[in-house]
Amino acid sequence: MALFDKFKKKAPPPPPPPKPTQDSEDVSAYSHMRVEVTTKDGQMLFVAKLMYPQRHTAELHQYSEAENSLLENCSEAEALPVHIRGYHDRLRKAVYMEGFITPQPKHIWLVSHLYVARVGNDRAFFRLDTNLEASITKFSGRNAGEFPCRLRNISVGGARFSSQQQYWEGDKLLLTVKLLEDRDPSIMYCQVLRVLESEEEGAPFEYGCQFLELNEADQDKITENIFAAQRKSRKGS
Repeated sequence: MALFDKFKKKAPPPPPPPKPTQDSEDVSAYSHMRVEVTTKDGQMLFVAKLMYPQRHTAELHQYSEAENSLLENCSEAEALPVHIRGYHDRLRKAVYMEGFITPQPKHIWLVSHLYVARVGNDRAFFRLDTNLEASITKFSGRNAGEFPCRLRNISVGGARFSSQQQYWEGDKLLLTVKLLEDRDPSIMYCQVLRVLESEEEGAPFEYGCQFLELNEADQDKITENIFAAQRKSRKGS
């Protein structure tokens, strides 16, 4: 039996990850981009910041809890193929990447064979549709004061809300909203870019706003809250 075993064929090793093509886009332009990391079939893994991208490698600095047991089996010997989706603030475009991740210490993941699959104008994934109670504060001028409103959607770059109060293009406002019950309210300084017609009874005005003076920590908080709310919606809770 031992002699027979000696001549048995061993299972071939798994194929190596595919290498990016030579003409694929350099990922270094996307440093510090906030991203969502999922499996190839769309299962959520975690939210992170893309750091130190160099041609086809980068680090993912995780700042949400891991969402999938697949990560427990991920090791340097068995990299996990992933989709990485982010929104580039300066380009104002959605960025879709692919790569393979392996764990590093302190909630850091090394990404290898990283490449940009596409860059497009699809912002829907990074905009959270809502119907939340919120408040708007205007500190001076016409209709100054704090008033209730309804938050219709929010992204890292801005928000849309409906209100009984009338505002005008260029007005600067303070928007306060709790995106999740178990989290602190998000407070954003914003400027009205568009005045829209609202179909909501009792709230005839609707406004599209751009956030102003958000620091990196504020942007991270809003992004993580948006992704957390999306994950909660997917789970049906």
